[in-house]
Amino acid sequence: MTEETPGFEEKPDVPSGAAPDDAAEAAGTSSANPAEEGPAAPAGDATATVAGLTAQLDQARTALGERTADLQRLQAEYQNYRRRVERDRVAVKELAVASLLTELLPVLDDIGRAREHGELVGGFKSVAESLETVAAKMGLQQFGKEGEPFDPTIHEALMHSYAPDVTETTCVAILQPGYRIGERTIRPARVAVAEPQPGAAPAAQAPKEEPKAADEESGGPEEG
Repeated sequence: MTEETPGFEEKPDVPSGAAPDDAAEAAGTSSANPAEEGPAAPAGDATATVAGLTAQLDQARTALGERTADLQRLQAEYQNYRRRVERDRVAVKELAVASLLTELLPVLDDIGRAREHGELVGGFKSVAESLETVAAKMGLQQFGKEGEPFDPTIHEALMHSYAPDVTETTCVAILQPGYRIGERTIRPARVAVAEPQPGAAPAAQAPKEEPKAADEESGGPEEG
């Protein structure tokens, strides 16, 4: 009986003349890389990756839209603020100019009266004309003329009378001219007004001639 040596396994018989590689193949392919023999990665992993990236892209687009809306809102608020500041600045300037020119109106009235009486001569005339020129450059405009219809929004009636030659309430005398700056009236024109004579009938119209009878046109009826 043959005794087996413990700890050693019997090797498969290798044909004589075989190469060592052939012996390894005969012994089996147990030394092959198991990773190469494993199954391929499932397609569901790639789909999940694409879905995750798409979700991240959607989140980025949403955040970008929100930031863009915030920026547009801030820009609109800034533009409104600039317009409001500019409007307030113009209004303050107009009020300051109107306040200054209002204080000068009595001086301009004195200049006007001196001109009417022929007293605007010499150096006083030059100074007065320079003052009127500066006031005009600042936007001061004079208004009020005799014969124009009375307008209570720009006229102040100080005298009242009746006149047969007017058909509506009319300014017949300018006691003090009015002044405005642009559309702002800083003093109404103070005037004397005249209204149509109460009870005055309109001009009588000539009576219409009635057509003459045929016999009158022909010289009357013929005598038999």
